[in-house]
Amino acid sequence: MKASTFRRSAITAVIGLIAASPAAFAYEAGDWIVRVGAGSVDPKSDNGDIVSVDSGTMLVFNGTYMFSPTIGLEVLASLPFSHDIKLAADGTKVGETKHLPPTISLQYHFETDSAFKPYVGAGVNYTIFFKDKTTGPLSGMSLDLDNSLGLAAQLGFDYDISDNMLVNLDARWIDIDTDAKLDGVALETVKIDPLVYSITLGWKF
Repeated sequence: MKASTFRRSAITAVIGLIAASPAAFAYEAGDWIVRVGAGSVDPKSDNGDIVSVDSGTMLVFNGTYMFSPTIGLEVLASLPFSHDIKLAADGTKVGETKHLPPTISLQYHFETDSAFKPYVGAGVNYTIFFKDKTTGPLSGMSLDLDNSLGLAAQLGFDYDISDNMLVNLDARWIDIDTDAKLDGVALETVKIDPLVYSITLGWKF
């Protein structure tokens, strides 16, 4: 699914839930919030001079522990995202890769008197690339993308639909830079730096 289509579908779904759900329930210290849904990794355009990485969509899940009604710590995980790798010059597909984007973020949740609960967060991401392979004109050559450690920032909101269930819409920026090698020869540092969008259903415990 293309990132623009994913965003439109997510926004439409959230608007529908908001219209139907007026409940409001505050967070408390010691609460756990577990969410699961769909996420889309949308790399910035022209993220490499030689090769570039396309977007990907996959199942995501996260858990947040609330230290207070406003401060939480979130751990983000997912099933492996798959991405096409293309030549930047003409868009020819020359490879594929998978990655996992575990991210830890400290969040501030704004206190409101409504079911709408916005938050901001900042943290650290460690992206693990694996199953790199070549296709098309580079078929048979060895492609390697190094793992990446970088900062992450996010904003989003929860919306209560019952006393222990919520819907979440989240957007985050992640600093992902990876060194690409072909048959052991360095090509370039690919600055993927994606926006990551997710829509999830959550439960509070």
